[in-house]
Amino acid sequence: MTDPLAGRRSELAENLARVEERIAAACAAAGRKREDVTLIVVTKTYPASDVRLLHELGVRHVAENRDQDAAPKAAACADLDLTWHFVGQLQTNKVRSVVGYADVVQSVDRLKLVSSLSAAAERAGRELGCLVQVALDAESGERGDRGGVAPDGIEELAAAVDAAPGLRLDGLMTVAPLAGPYAGRQRAAFERLMDLSTVLRATRPTANMVSAGMSADLEEAVAAGATHVRIGTAVLGVRPKLG
Repeated sequence: MTDPLAGRRSELAENLARVEERIAAACAAAGRKREDVTLIVVTKTYPASDVRLLHELGVRHVAENRDQDAAPKAAACADLDLTWHFVGQLQTNKVRSVVGYADVVQSVDRLKLVSSLSAAAERAGRELGCLVQVALDAESGERGDRGGVAPDGIEELAAAVDAAPGLRLDGLMTVAPLAGPYAGRQRAAFERLMDLSTVLRATRPTANMVSAGMSADLEEAVAAGATHVRIGTAVLGVRPKLG
């Protein structure tokens, strides 16, 4: 009997190989070691069967941006040694569910979310990694269109995570902005994030994770110094819109 997933497995293997080549080439061009950049595959809208195939193919970091998709998928793949990243804008009413499976929340952008995550992590007896999401299109004291805190809000959030039981400050994340001075200037945006990371690491050397770059701009992120890239479409393909 033929394996119905064989075709999908070979498709994912080819896509992963192409992405791997791109990351390796970007690392070589930047004079960085390949092992200094971690690939996170963003599996949103794709089924648990794809996650299992990705695991077979060596992927160990996966990301989701909606709890209603992520929670059942994580449960279906609970037997796999995966690190789950939550990368979407997170409402406090979803925090308890997300803390049940996520190892890292990359989208921490307000104090209320820090206290909610801390309470849920404590209740679950877990330590949760947190990245402060930085919005490079936000004015002082505001949040960005795609979530995130303005650069001058990083320190306040970092201090709150540091002080919160059950949470661990791992670093910074950004999404290349669609508006503002960095729109269309991904490399400059990611270099700005690296500058902000340097400031953060001066007082918190273990908060050294820098999550930036997606399918279209991973080379710019690697060149700037990102430690983690979040790749969806280039690995999984373009999924037809639901409905």
